[in-house]
Amino acid sequence: MNAEQFQRQTNVSRETLEMYQTWLNLLTHWNKRINLIANSTLHDFWLRHALDSWQVVGLLPENTKTVIDMGAGAGFPGMAMAIALKNTPEVKVTLVESNGKKCNFLSTVIRELNLPAKAVQTRVESLELPKEQQHFDVITARAFAPLPKLLKYSLPFWGDSTLAILPKGEKWQSEVDVARKRYDFDLETTPSQTSDLAMILQITNLQRK
Repeated sequence: MNAEQFQRQTNVSRETLEMYQTWLNLLTHWNKRINLIANSTLHDFWLRHALDSWQVVGLLPENTKTVIDMGAGAGFPGMAMAIALKNTPEVKVTLVESNGKKCNFLSTVIRELNLPAKAVQTRVESLELPKEQQHFDVITARAFAPLPKLLKYSLPFWGDSTLAILPKGEKWQSEVDVARKRYDFDLETTPSQTSDLAMILQITNLQRK
């Protein structure tokens, strides 16, 4: 898949496509010096990373104001959410990444694209919410941790209307089964557009048993 094919499949605007291209350009440049993503996947950016992140964006609720991407890495999918929400008033996307070099990369992309986001260098379990913020509207993470651990990390950020949007690979069902032994939650699933074996989990009403 290339940029034109990505645009045809997603119907994103020219402005959005240009932001993805800038993101790719920065990623290519930075990846020569630090290991943001595997070089083998860089050549498949538009399918493996761009489309995979865009399909998560499509599940964002209309009233989304606050998003957290746990273990953001190179920004998939949190940066894609920030791009999608760029022109939405009062939106703030928080990209949490413990690696300093990766966090610097995220800050550079945010600055270059003028996105409503911030990169925070810390471990997600150490993140403290501002006093004026009680929760996040949307919680996401990709290739960060098994589902039970993701739910453990996300509990401090959970509110009554919080939605977790979590892309998962072929072992998604077994991760759900293990998680249900420790937590109660409602689950909806959406098939992935990038893998027949993958699924996007949409979790609400999370509670520890």
